[in-house]
Amino acid sequence: MVDVAAKVATHRIGVARGRIDMQPATLELIASGNAKKGDVLGVARLAGIMAAKKTSDLIPLCHPLALTRVTVELEVCPQTATTSAPPCVVCTARVETVGPTGVEMEALTAVQVALLTIYDMCKAVDREMTINNVRLTEKRGGKSGSFYIPP
Repeated sequence: MVDVAAKVATHRIGVARGRIDMQPATLELIASGNAKKGDVLGVARLAGIMAAKKTSDLIPLCHPLALTRVTVELEVCPQTATTSAPPCVVCTARVETVGPTGVEMEALTAVQVALLTIYDMCKAVDREMTINNVRLTEKRGGKSGSFYIPP
């Protein structure tokens, strides 16, 4: 692990985003709340939050951090006549801490696990779902400054 003892503790923010594409009927099932395994979006949100807290257990050289805030938002995006994008759920995770190292890995882990949870809960009806475009979209704090990619 990298030694961060000499680094200044600052307020740090990491935001990541990704999507899971699926069939229209799968999205309808998720939006209706009638999936066989239960509330897909609620369970996925909780899974993402839990994953952010466990990131250092999953990524070998990642520092364990005292997180001050974790939010996971899930947006249902149906296919429209004006776009060729397939129906999907977009996940955005925002993680914050005050410390000597950033929370980018925690945000990315939260998104991946939330989307994997959606896959797990819906795979019986749609095995062709695909997880796409998981990436860091914002980073703030620390000496390297800020980073931002508009949605």
